[in-house]
Amino acid sequence: MSLHKVGIAQYSAHYLNLEKSLVRLEQIVEQAASENMELLVFGETWLSGYPVWLDHCPEVAQWDSAATKAAYLKLRQSSIEIPGRETRRIGALAQKYGMSIVIGVNEVVKKGRGSGTVYNALLTFNNQGKLANHHRKLVPTYTERMIYGLGDGHGLQVAETSVGNVGALVCWEHWMPLTRQSLHDEAEDIHVAVWPTVHEEHLIASRQYAFEGRCFVLAAGQMMRASEFPQELSLPEELINDPDKLVLCGGSCIIDPRGEFVVDPMYEEEGLVTAEIDLSERVKEQMTLDVSGHYQRADIFDFQVDKQRKA
Repeated sequence: MSLHKVGIAQYSAHYLNLEKSLVRLEQIVEQAASENMELLVFGETWLSGYPVWLDHCPEVAQWDSAATKAAYLKLRQSSIEIPGRETRRIGALAQKYGMSIVIGVNEVVKKGRGSGTVYNALLTFNNQGKLANHHRKLVPTYTERMIYGLGDGHGLQVAETSVGNVGALVCWEHWMPLTRQSLHDEAEDIHVAVWPTVHEEHLIASRQYAFEGRCFVLAAGQMMRASEFPQELSLPEELINDPDKLVLCGGSCIIDPRGEFVVDPMYEEEGLVTAEIDLSERVKEQMTLDVSGHYQRADIFDFQVDKQRKA
């Protein structure tokens, strides 16, 4: 048996407030360490908040909207450079507690070619504090394209950690067949799937990924209330009348290599979603299906991935 304690931090960040969010992150990691966590996952762009207002506020799509530009400015100002002060701080936490950490961030490039671009990024730190993988979402989804740049294949790889090979994808990348295959070929033991909220379709995609990849999946959802929207934006009436309404309501869960729940989805409450997993279960399930091995036809299909970082 190869048992490991893993978990998802289903807590809201301090929306668009980088410093306060980092303090909250430290508190959450300390709590997880007290529970002997070996791998801890934070949701999509947890640092410092997913731009869910893109899909709710009517003026977002209007050309030259002063309110939208003001909201974007706040997002840019709470984004981080990689590497930078914030990544060193998270790496130090991972090293201090001997814990691998996967966290979604808003990344901004401030120097050189491509400066000014913001990426929906996902960072994996190993238990020694090293930034072991830096993935940028390949294709921002629908309204996200208004603020995020296109990622590249550099992050389509696993990070070697004390809990095995850990891979990670962002949201709708789980419906890109070749993207999934690229990580299956990396021999993931654990896959991290980050979403705004893990609703029904996202649960289906996460369970399918676990079954197809014969790996454990940690599906991480976000928490956010209507009252946290940028104040410059106009809210729809149903949110004006209910500022405490959850626009992102979690759904974090842990799934085994058969596609079955180890921990059922948790909605509408904050907390750590945790489980002790046995990696030998992954090996057992590969007997029937291994899409990178005996259930693959490399003599028929030729698949290559460009993993160079693009400017």
